[in-house]
Amino acid sequence: MQKLRTVVFGDMTIDYYQSAESVEWVLSPTSLHHEVQLPKKTKFDSLIQAKLIGDDYPKGFSTGSTMRNSATVKSLRLVKQIDKQESNKKEIATILADDRGNHYTHYVSWQIGFPVIETYVTFENRTKIPQMLEMLASFSLSNLSPFYDENPIGNLSLIRYQSKWSFEGRKTMQLLEDLQLEPSWKPSGVGLEKFGQVGSMPVRGWFPQAAIYDKQKDITWAVSLAQPGSWQFEAYRLDEDFCLSGGLADRDYGHWLKAVMPGEVFVTPKAYLTVTCGNEAIAAQRLTKILTLPLAQKQHPTEEDLAIQFNEFCTSWGRPTEAMTLKNLAALKGKAIQYYVIDAGWYANQHGWERSHGDWQVSSSQFPNGLETVIAAIKQHDLIPGIWFEIETVGDQSVASTFFEHLLNKDGQPLTVGNRRFWNMRDPWVIDYLQERVINFLKYYDIGYLKIDYNENFGIGFDGKESFGEESRLQLLATQAFIKRIQQQLPDLIIENCSSGGHRLEYSMIQLTDLSSFSDAHEAISVPIIAANLHDHLLPRQSLIWAVIRKQDSPQRLFYSLISTFLGRICLSGDINELSKEQWKVIDDCFVFYDHCRPLIKDGTTTVVRSQILSYRKPTGYQIVQRELGDQALLIIHNFDQTMVELPMDFRTILHTCGFECQGIQLQKKKNKWYLSFPSPLMGCAMLIKLR
Repeated sequence: MQKLRTVVFGDMTIDYYQSAESVEWVLSPTSLHHEVQLPKKTKFDSLIQAKLIGDDYPKGFSTGSTMRNSATVKSLRLVKQIDKQESNKKEIATILADDRGNHYTHYVSWQIGFPVIETYVTFENRTKIPQMLEMLASFSLSNLSPFYDENPIGNLSLIRYQSKWSFEGRKTMQLLEDLQLEPSWKPSGVGLEKFGQVGSMPVRGWFPQAAIYDKQKDITWAVSLAQPGSWQFEAYRLDEDFCLSGGLADRDYGHWLKAVMPGEVFVTPKAYLTVTCGNEAIAAQRLTKILTLPLAQKQHPTEEDLAIQFNEFCTSWGRPTEAMTLKNLAALKGKAIQYYVIDAGWYANQHGWERSHGDWQVSSSQFPNGLETVIAAIKQHDLIPGIWFEIETVGDQSVASTFFEHLLNKDGQPLTVGNRRFWNMRDPWVIDYLQERVINFLKYYDIGYLKIDYNENFGIGFDGKESFGEESRLQLLATQAFIKRIQQQLPDLIIENCSSGGHRLEYSMIQLTDLSSFSDAHEAISVPIIAANLHDHLLPRQSLIWAVIRKQDSPQRLFYSLISTFLGRICLSGDINELSKEQWKVIDDCFVFYDHCRPLIKDGTTTVVRSQILSYRKPTGYQIVQRELGDQALLIIHNFDQTMVELPMDFRTILHTCGFECQGIQLQKKKNKWYLSFPSPLMGCAMLIKLR
């Protein structure tokens, strides 16, 4: 291959190569760029991966599994590269054309000073007839690892992040050989590991994030896809060239087929990539730095201060009332809380909160004086009032569920999943309805905080003019457009992203909103484990963590729950009206400690040290999360069943502690190492220390 050019983006370097079959690129750490050598290979792998109807499928016994390296790709030829530079951003556009004359443009942009590159692909129909896309990837990395002519056995690993309801972010790390991504004796059969998600909950099964780790060089490549619906990643290997690509779920995987009319341009979702010396945890935190950019534009004062909230869901379990709200406010008087959120059920009829939403009429039995009384009371307590909506769906016992012409349909019938049906978010009537019932409602009551939930998945798609997959994509883009409509009309509104907890923890939704629900693991022992996992996927300052307090909780249990929230943002709930003074003292002490920690939660970097945890329901071992900023570190420690735990670093001074003396946790130093001794299992404590 012939090198076209080398581009340096801070501590990352890109090499572009002209091959006999298109253009390839190599991403490497700038510090090790001089060591780059391409693997021996028998085929080439374009930075554009696409498939048009009418073009041959790829060989290698892979039809039905992958469309990578189809005849569409093999026809691509370089047209030109265009550079664009702004004061704080650099961009490279690589334009290729197929043998029909269509243009494919691979964009790479770098925000100067950030350890992340943004990439996406556009397809422009330059013919006189419609072109039918079956697959178009947002990114494709090849030549991994570019430091060997032949990759060492047992060297490269694929890191992925599993997710299911209340078990978000479990990391898996597998050698390529264990995935059968080792070349055969002759490069005839493709090795493929394809994974993703189909439907409207993008973090169901897997997070749309992955990494490749080179053990010998201690280098990691990581990527996160910003896609709110169906998506796929493909780990692919035919010879010594290991590749990773991803984007929209294709026709085979996600029922996606897109007609692009003459003159039209189709744009893929964005992907964010990084490469670094170090492991996947370091790479993941580099990726999350890009999430600071939209936050810098919003700058809500309470969010800048990492405000604490009270959400009454685990107090009322979907049955809030005026009487309970006033009682809650009395219990919270004088506490260090800024938001009071009325969660699901304020509209409920006799069928309950999960079956009656969509009409959005205040329940007269639960709120006999309407919401005016409770909203006024919340404000009188100097709290920002918040409220819950599930905008995109309607309960099957609501009047809205009978508006069939405005709902999504499948096979001519309203698409019904459990107790829910789905609005057609591209229907102007629906947008007008939601303008009145949601946006005008928020304006009328002067609501300052909106929790947007989403509690079902519409699956592969529904009836429409295009394919199931394309209709799904357009539906979710319309949902995001409606959220932007809310923000345009209510720029000071703080918006929480929730989907049965963490089913929408992907970059496009995280960037669009102010903070996100970390999980629905309300009272589970696994809360600190999940909360630590999510440091790989979003900023702790955006991660809202439940601290559900029960009247029977011992001080030990209270500390375990509350100290978990130092891994992000505090969301208090539970039996706040039935707590003793002693229990409130624990809560207040934790709030004071949280106040000391805010700068490190907001701007620090994370290191997680923990024993291998097999069961999340009954964990064993321990977990220590270190959040470091400057010469200070926050240690958030959870002991599951150990009597003694070694701290991961030395330190100069203890600035503040939380949960030590009253639980009998002892700190001691032996042979220049610090240890904590625990009198019983399931204990939490925290330390703010000065390192130097």
